[in-house]
Amino acid sequence: MLFEVKGEKEPTKNLPGRPRSSRANRAILQAAVELLAAVGYQAMSIEAVALRAGVSKPTIYRRYASKEELVADAIETLRQEVPIPDTGSLAADIDALLHDASAMVQTPLARQTMAMIITSATSSPQFAAIYGSRYLMPRREAFGLVLERARTRGEIREGIDSGLIFDLVSGLMFHALLFEPEGESYEAYIRRGVRLLLDGLASGS
Repeated sequence: MLFEVKGEKEPTKNLPGRPRSSRANRAILQAAVELLAAVGYQAMSIEAVALRAGVSKPTIYRRYASKEELVADAIETLRQEVPIPDTGSLAADIDALLHDASAMVQTPLARQTMAMIITSATSSPQFAAIYGSRYLMPRREAFGLVLERARTRGEIREGIDSGLIFDLVSGLMFHALLFEPEGESYEAYIRRGVRLLLDGLASGS
């Protein structure tokens, strides 16, 4: 859970049927998020979502043809828009991203959701594919843009694998969420780890 590019969310496809009720839609998506965090992708059922949201199963199926489609939209609600900085300095850009991301992920729901994501993605290829395409790929691309700007400024070496760097930073953030760092805050721990990475990327290294 790193950051988001404003204005790049994929539109939700409307299925044939009656017009959507905004209130019912919010209730369904909120119920799906809560159940994902509580029981995980595999154990979550449309019946349980309907019961928790106070709607009927047909109400859900008018909106979503499958559990996978519902989960994709539920994941969308977790995406928070954070502007991608362009300060003219890679270190300052990364600092801004880490500050926003650290504040975003340290809520109880975020911690529950992260644990659910790890469990569900490990056991369910369908969930892993949904999470990867709808949540991680936009962040990977945006992170790559930040590194590409730094490359054109001569701050980092040619040939850097931005996807791999993103994976390393994401792994560091997941680890710090699951196992609280000793002797320093979450954000301080992440910053220290990322600075080690940046030192290795520098054009003069």
